[in-house]
Amino acid sequence: MAINGKIVKEVKRISVITFAALLMAANIQTFVRTGGLYPGGATGLTILIQRISQMLMGVEPSYTVVNLLLNAIPIYIGLRFIGRKFTLYSLLMIFLTGIFTDLLPAYVITYDTLLISIFGGLINGTAISLCLWVNATSGGTDFIAIYLSEKKNVDSWNIVLGLNIVILSAAGLIFGWDKALYSIIFQFASTQVLHMLYKKYQQMSLFIVTSKPTEVYNVIWEQSRHGATLIDAKGAYGNHERTIVYSVVSKDEYMKIVRKIKKVDTDAFVNTIKTEKIAGNFYVRPHD
Repeated sequence: MAINGKIVKEVKRISVITFAALLMAANIQTFVRTGGLYPGGATGLTILIQRISQMLMGVEPSYTVVNLLLNAIPIYIGLRFIGRKFTLYSLLMIFLTGIFTDLLPAYVITYDTLLISIFGGLINGTAISLCLWVNATSGGTDFIAIYLSEKKNVDSWNIVLGLNIVILSAAGLIFGWDKALYSIIFQFASTQVLHMLYKKYQQMSLFIVTSKPTEVYNVIWEQSRHGATLIDAKGAYGNHERTIVYSVVSKDEYMKIVRKIKKVDTDAFVNTIKTEKIAGNFYVRPHD
């Protein structure tokens, strides 16, 4: 049974990555190509190199080949610092995205560059989020974001947005600022979707007033492997002895934790606060 469950999990992982790759490739061949945009990261650099080559030599190199070459260093970072399995699945995403991009025909949905920038960015962020949900990335600067998030315990996508703006500025110098500025809108929209959909590196503080502190703590530990601090308290209304269980958990875990807490103690009072930054040991589930 355990082996079958593992096979199902891997099949699901590969299926999600394949769909994400197809979605990203379709986005490139519709919105990105039509709008003349540069999505940032290795994808944006690949398209930039293709256009420079086409402009100077009249030949457009294969998206797959260029993208794989540009991802060589990010893949090394993944293997060295993040995890072998995580990196191999990311490599599958990179390869499939390249193949689909080379095979899918270009298709125009709209010529409105602003609409292309916004909706293309939304689709791009969704595709990346799908990869991250199954512990993979679309390559390029995503590896850097994951590495920084693992090291600093912070959501690093805004840092990557800054790096991509530098890449887009280079495109602006070569091909004009009009497309580069629209590309920044594209990248901003993509980053906002990532913030909404992928919450592993965002933290929430839980303050739980309960008469069953042991059971509540066990839920937190079983679901997240995070510890907790127990604070003795007294209810002002009924003058009853209570315990405040304080813990910090990842945002993608806290809803499940709160639901299970309410099952073990239906009278528990749970206050959830967004945590801006933490210092100290904070367990992050490994990718592999």
